[in-house]
Amino acid sequence: MLELMARGGMRVGEVLNLTPADIQERSLTIQSPKSGRVGETVYVPQKILVRLTGYVATKEIGDNDRIFPISYVAAWTMVKKSGKIVNIELRPHDLRRHAATYASRSGTPIEIISKVILRHSDLSTTQRYLGKVNDTEAIRWIETLHG
Repeated sequence: MLELMARGGMRVGEVLNLTPADIQERSLTIQSPKSGRVGETVYVPQKILVRLTGYVATKEIGDNDRIFPISYVAAWTMVKKSGKIVNIELRPHDLRRHAATYASRSGTPIEIISKVILRHSDLSTTQRYLGKVNDTEAIRWIETLHG
């Protein structure tokens, strides 16, 4: 669950509503996304899809059953506990923000982050996710570009 949010940029509700029928060869289909667009596609690394498919097979989850049949509160609690293990305050949406920030700092164009990873309809929404740049990071990028 955590990896789908942190690497796929998925919202906690989207993860909780996944069924095995939503697993495609290289992506996941979100049947009821926040945007309201039916059948949005989420691209995740192949290794995550392999692990997810293995989990579904091991647990013998039916095609139309939820892969993670827990409540929103239980998922929220799981994320918070995971953060405590590594001594950070963590919320589900922080994992989605991580997906965007990691992609941005790895050189992914903002249009890809916005339209593909976060699936925002407006680029300005994505820009709020990426937040402010600290001085150290700004200097490092200037040196990389012009050093």
